Amino acid sequence: MARVIAIANQKGGVGKTTTAVNLGASLAASEKHTLIIDSDPQGNATSALGFPKDPARRTLYQALILGEPIERVAIDAQIDRLDLIPSDKNLVGAAVELISMENREYRLKDAIGPLREKYEYILIDCPPSLDILTVNALAASDAILVPVQCEFLALEGVSELLDTLARLRRSINPSLAIEGILLTMYDDRTTLSKQVAADLRSFFGSQVFESVIPRNVRLAEAPSHGMPVMFYDIHSKGADSYMQLAKEVIVNAQKRVGPGIERTDQGAGTAAASAAAAAGGGGGGSSSGGGSGTGTE
Repeated sequence: MARVIAIANQKGGVGKTTTAVNLGASLAASEKHTLIIDSDPQGNATSALGFPKDPARRTLYQALILGEPIERVAIDAQIDRLDLIPSDKNLVGAAVELISMENREYRLKDAIGPLREKYEYILIDCPPSLDILTVNALAASDAILVPVQCEFLALEGVSELLDTLARLRRSINPSLAIEGILLTMYDDRTTLSKQVAADLRSFFGSQVFESVIPRNVRLAEAPSHGMPVMFYDIHSKGADSYMQLAKEVIVNAQKRVGPGIERTDQGAGTAAASAAAAAGGGGGGSSSGGGSGTGTE
């Protein structure tokens, strides 16, 4: 039975797509049959895996709106044990069309039901908003993975997202857990990155992954070549960081024996707000040496 993980943060530019593509490839390299669902109308995960825009190609839109069996939409991502459900601009229309549909929040959950026996992990790349597409992704998921850029404003985004998560648990998906909070675009040369990381670990403890995704040129370049960073430069820090993250996700799954030890935190939103306040009072660090970002969002 697949573990379905939504990679979500309503703030843009924090590394959601980069994480979906590279974590998916790293899980596949770890011999875990993995599916990436691109639920962002921008289709960045689709292009980052080497698939150019193609109006004739079936996408998530056909599965959500037209009732196309999702098995017919999934395609081989050209990497062993990794498949993709692509996206395109039609998903913008899906966000509108879903509003008037019955059980609109559960369309994706119903669609991927037949696939849960086929894969070990299903990763959903969510759009940078808390719209009906993201709600569908969270309703369909077992857990949410939250990428957080190591900058002050990102802390406020975590607070808002986790407050929304608490409401979704009450109304749509009571079993939704927090897979983990992932620090991205980390630059150990700046005081701010270190402070944000320390504040998040202080408030969220073990919910923050030990793995940290650094600012890395190779990681930023890989999407333009249509491949995950591990196939672009296996020796880069970005590739190593995502392999470590995959190992951590796998180990956490092996440790998980029931809902009692899943990563949940009803007070997470309050903690994030407190972390943001603490970071604001702590002062900024050096802004030099920022380097390149983590790639597509």
